[in-house]
Amino acid sequence: MTGQLRRHDDAETQRAATLELFYDLVFVFSITQISHLLLDRLTWVGAGQAAIVLLAVWWSWNYTTWATNELNPNTNPVRFLLIALMAGSLLMAIAIPDAFGDRGLLFAAAYLAIQVGRHAFITLVAARRGTVEREHAGRILVWFLIAGLFWIAGGLAEGGPRIWLWILALALDYAAPLAMFPLPRRPRLAAGSWRIASGHFTERFGLFVIAALGETIVLTGVTAGAHHLDIVTIAALANAFAGTAALWWLYFVSTSRIGEQSLEAESTRTGRARDIYTYGHVLIVGGIILTAVGDEIVIAHPLHSLERPQLLAVAAGPALFLIAQLALHLRATGRVAYSRVAGIASCAAIGLLGSLLPSIAVGAGLVATLVAVAVLDSVGYSHLRSRNRCART
Repeated sequence: MTGQLRRHDDAETQRAATLELFYDLVFVFSITQISHLLLDRLTWVGAGQAAIVLLAVWWSWNYTTWATNELNPNTNPVRFLLIALMAGSLLMAIAIPDAFGDRGLLFAAAYLAIQVGRHAFITLVAARRGTVEREHAGRILVWFLIAGLFWIAGGLAEGGPRIWLWILALALDYAAPLAMFPLPRRPRLAAGSWRIASGHFTERFGLFVIAALGETIVLTGVTAGAHHLDIVTIAALANAFAGTAALWWLYFVSTSRIGEQSLEAESTRTGRARDIYTYGHVLIVGGIILTAVGDEIVIAHPLHSLERPQLLAVAAGPALFLIAQLALHLRATGRVAYSRVAGIASCAAIGLLGSLLPSIAVGAGLVATLVAVAVLDSVGYSHLRSRNRCART
């Protein structure tokens, strides 16, 4: 029975199961909740709170994706596990707007139940005794339990202490993979001992990016629908849609291909998967969420000058997205993507000078920046293919 719960040798060719797509639906709701949390608290403290919540939500989804990369989602025990994790994720999402208020304990308890429950299943049910899979899962489980003390303590605390306890818990959670989950009197784990079906793995992360982009479409559509659809509002909506399309283009036409190619080497696959996907993609998602928040601000006030917090939110989304892409390209290829450097500089300039312009002009400048980077990417890729064809002939 234990062996049936794990993916077979042909896992590299397997696609994401429909249950995995169903599981992702709750995270569309989570992303919406995070966007509204930030919109309601457009301050540095609010931004920090939104970041804490996003990092927790991402960490719960990310570890489930690593788990289903090894588990067989077409077996009933794994199906029941994913449905239970989805229910816990729904509770966590419901608690997000008041995670730093009366529902802090619910948020922390749901997060901990997801992490501990999943890896208890892998350790005690899905992995055979004495195998490296059980050793991996058991160590991760111990680290979740240690960090869980601070999650629960933070849920019981109030105000500033909650924030600092949760920051400490996140620091433990995010540091553990970098340190390879060390435990006293246990041998150090080798990075190459993890098995990754790279095709399925990269597809799952791409699907989460699609979910984040879908939430952006929903948020901008709802915002536009709540206002009078005059020519200016329609122009702001069209601009927001073009920006979302540019984000899709920049990720799926360029970055996703480079990321998948970087996992081809067996010896470095685990480290690259950890850096590019586990850590790097949370910045991609954060950039998309900030962009959605910025789009809502522009659609709601297209002809008004933006106050400093609003302007920072509008410009920070595309800038963070491009910063994340710059880091991922550098990690995957060892080369600097200068188009991203130029795009980041353009976003920064727009953010500095944007208070002199109506918000729709600021949004248009940012979208033009994203489109320009996408065009530069396409031109560069075409030249590369031409050189490769010439070299072969």
